[in-house]
Amino acid sequence: MDELLADLLKKIKNGTYPPGSQLPSGRALADEYDVSQSTISRAVARLREQRVLVGRPGRGVFVAESPRG
Repeated sequence: MDELLADLLKKIKNGTYPPGSQLPSGRALADEYDVSQSTISRAVARLREQRVLVGRPGRGVFVAESPRG
């Protein structure tokens, strides 16, 4: 999962996922990284704890306006 976290943070820092943008769905990320959706959920939860990502109920997960990655 460390590689997944590092890659997501890299994509946030390099602008692939700019501040305010929505992340792809858990299923899409699981397919992209060839991991289970539960692994994606754990990674997203960790990045939400770090306030890099924010959840918006009914809308999805977004990059924080001032990500701390």
